[in-house]
Amino acid sequence: MTHPDVVRKENDVKISSRGLFAISLIFSLSVIFIVFGATFTEETIQYILSFNLIFLILAIGFRILALALWGLRIVLMSRSLGYHVGFFYSLNMVLAGLLAGTITPGQAGGEPVRVHELYRTGVKVGDATAVVIMERVLDGIVLTGMGVIIMFMTREIWSTFSTSLIILIIAAWVFLLSFLFIPFLAMRYPVPMKCLILRLVSWITEKLSHTRLSSSKICACADTEIDNFFTCFSRFAGPARWGLLIGGSATAFFWVTEFMVASVILMGLGLDPYIILSFFFQILIAIIMMIPTTPGSSGITELSTSSLYALIVPAGMLGIFVLLWRFVTFYLNIILGVIAGMCIVHREISCRTEDSKEITPDKPQPKEEKR
Repeated sequence: MTHPDVVRKENDVKISSRGLFAISLIFSLSVIFIVFGATFTEETIQYILSFNLIFLILAIGFRILALALWGLRIVLMSRSLGYHVGFFYSLNMVLAGLLAGTITPGQAGGEPVRVHELYRTGVKVGDATAVVIMERVLDGIVLTGMGVIIMFMTREIWSTFSTSLIILIIAAWVFLLSFLFIPFLAMRYPVPMKCLILRLVSWITEKLSHTRLSSSKICACADTEIDNFFTCFSRFAGPARWGLLIGGSATAFFWVTEFMVASVILMGLGLDPYIILSFFFQILIAIIMMIPTTPGSSGITELSTSSLYALIVPAGMLGIFVLLWRFVTFYLNIILGVIAGMCIVHREISCRTEDSKEITPDKPQPKEEKR
């Protein structure tokens, strides 16, 4: 039987997850309502009525295409390591990770989901972790490269930023660039890094006293997977290098497609797409969203978006733009993530049902009585 304290802890976890989800939505909607209230004019209603819904459908199409490119990146990087992950399976794990990202600071909850789903398809935990971390590294490289190029093209706009926004941008960039050191440290100092990770695992297992596995067994499994983790990084630097190159290309196309969403919404509002400036704003927003602040980075994202796009969007349109953009990039995540999560739950239930049928022995047939 399950210990009552364990049940109580599990219920607490469920409640806290629901609470974080509620906080994420409340933060996001509150800031959008504040922006609407502060920028509402007589022309706002007319802007809403004149918005072309075809552009909203097109923006959703760009978003879905970006998510498909994300799934393709995981497929290609896994294949370079010798694993065959199906495209639709990969896309489903990306969508499920989006839902987890809405309740975790910096949207970091998607990474454990993708590691788990890769493991379920036969990828070793260490290799799956390396793939997911390299995703972040590739994001950092692409965003940094795009940001540097566009910064030189839009140098004059920096003078319009407030001091607090510049500080937030610098902090976000430093946080993003820190991910670039993970592969370097893993390959340059494998032994100290392994000892550090094992100490962290040991500390975590001590806190999780209700786990069914012993601390020594968990540490032994962690020791094996950490070796796989470092070996995977070495393979990415060697024979599996082509996976990084193609994954980097998929990452670049992903971000370009993702950034086109805002430009399409601007066109739907009757404005110019402002592609260069919009890309620059969204690079800054994407980096800010990676800082672990609020659940799903909600509230912070809306504030930074309204602050940046106020430079090119008329005041009466700003609230509409922020709402439509967040619908495509945040609220749509929840809808798609719930569907993907239900698919995973259905799969897990089916697998456990089949396993229980295999384990349960056939009942012996009653012997016929001799007359």
